Parts: sequence; C-alpha cells; structure tokens
Amino acid sequence: MTVDFQPNARLPDPRIEILDDRGLALRLLSGTVERLATGFYWAEGPQWFGDGRYLLFSDIPNDRILRWDDCSGALSEFRKPSNHANGLARDRQGRLLACEHGTRRVTRTEHDGRITVLASHFDGKRLNSPNDIVCRSDGSIWFTDPPFGISGWWEGEPAMPELPHGVYRIDPDTGALAMVLDDLQGSNGLAFSPDEQQLYVVESRHQPHRRIWAYDVDGATLKNKRLYVDAAGPGAYDGIAVDEQGNVWCGFGSNGAAGADLEALDGVRVYDREGRALAHIHLPERCANVCFGGARHNRLFMAASHSLYAVYVNVRGAVRN
Repeated sequence: MTVDFQPNARLPDPRIEILDDRGLALRLLSGTVERLATGFYWAEGPQWFGDGRYLLFSDIPNDRILRWDDCSGALSEFRKPSNHANGLARDRQGRLLACEHGTRRVTRTEHDGRITVLASHFDGKRLNSPNDIVCRSDGSIWFTDPPFGISGWWEGEPAMPELPHGVYRIDPDTGALAMVLDDLQGSNGLAFSPDEQQLYVVESRHQPHRRIWAYDVDGATLKNKRLYVDAAGPGAYDGIAVDEQGNVWCGFGSNGAAGADLEALDGVRVYDREGRALAHIHLPERCANVCFGGARHNRLFMAASHSLYAVYVNVRGAVRN
C-alpha cells in the first residue's frame, strides 16, 4: 500500500504552512518533509531510541512493531506478532513500554527481552485497549484506555468495554494502577509540559468538536481541568508531543464530517502554550502520532496512516531529566 509523495525541492517547503508569525521561528528554511518508509496499514506510536539511533513504531492491523534505522535507512520488523501494539514509550531505565490492543494490557520489555505485564485489569475488570503512553521523570507511567482496539477485527478483537474511557497512572514504587480520569470520550494522545506540571490529554470522540484538555499535575492526581484547544470544525486530534518551548505538536486529520476538505486537514498542527495555532505541516495522509528524535532531538517523526514521515525543525523536543 503506497501513497503518492514527491519530495519538494523548493525552499522553504510549502508543505509547512505558517498560521501565525510566531510559527516562523519553528521552521527551518532548509527543512523539508521526507517520507522515510511506506506500505503500512495504520502506522502509530513512534518512539525514538537515541542510544541505538533508531525509531520504533507500530503497524497495528499488521500486528507488528517496526524499526527504522537512522544510520542506514533500513526498515525491519522489531516484533511480530506484537499483540496489535499501539502507543510506545520508554521508561526511566530505557526499557520499551507498549500499549497492546490484542491483549488489552500495558507491557514492559526487559533488557533481556522478557515481557513484563504492568497493567491488564482495574477493579477486577479488563482494560479496554490501552492506546497511548508516557513516562514521567519520577518513573510513573500514564496511559489512555479508549475502546478503539475492541471495536472490531482491525486493531484487535471485538469485545464489550468493561470500563470508562479512562486515563491511568502506574505508581513507580508499588506498581499500583489508579484511574485518574474517567470523564472523556475517546481518551487518546497525552503528553507532559516541559516542566511536567501539566498534562495534555486528547478527547478524540467528543461531539461536535474534538478537544485537548490541560490539567495540573498534583503528585498522583490531576486537577484544574481546562480546555487547551478545540478543533472547532471537522478537524480531529490524535497523538501529541511537546517541544522544549511548551508548544504542542498534534497528529491531525478529519473527524469524518461530510464535506470536509480532507486533504487540507491531514498532517500536524502546532499550538503554543496558550492554544494559538502556529503552523500546519501538510501531509498526503492523516497523521496518527508524532515524536521528536534524531541526534539533536530536533527531528519530528510523523506516523501517518500508511507511511512514516520526518522533518527537521528549529526547536528540540522536551527532554526529561
């Protein structure tokens, strides 16, 4: 499965649309959108491994995690079957964390390759289908749990949800699982602000508009829920990442509304701390999730439907100390 894409020789790349003059500072005049690989069914969950100079990402319907090598550009299968893995992250020891739709659990891959289950049930009920995941600098692990992976045979197996569309926290000391949010429709991408005092969470099934909420992080709880940004139209958010300046980079596309200009919406939308739209990176496919990586952490990787894209930008991703 391929999507037509031609590299742009013109600089600055017209695919990087500036929506506010403040967005100019994020664009490299010589930075162009590249397609690194294609042929996937639904690419998701990119995670950079700087110590090995490679990127892992999920191809959920194909039940595999793929590895793209930064030195050679080679693409290979890292894990198959992957239990329909979706979101990926690393913990404080550099181990792979994975949200698995097929087994409805969160796992950790140990340094020797063994798989440890971190979460599969809450209050005696099965999780829905863990979707996206982040690790805070204190070692706590936070993940979203909508029912997308149990809605059919495409990203898992059909089943009835037993729990709300929750957001959970795994305690770094005890491993105890706590539900920190239960009032969102389609909890999806999540990311911490650079100082980790705020958590952004995508509500990807709210009607009529998709939204992103901001919360203050108070130890193991979230407080002061407030609207960060509203798609305010046919646009929809998915996975997100935050840069060192506090800007939020959002996988973006259509919410399926009739008459929507799908081509204009596909890509990555960038917002500042106040929720003002700064820029839009146009892609020929809907973008599911993003992460920062590369040797200087200034390369944005974009998992977009059937392909993996990248672009160098003039800001670094937020790095946990």
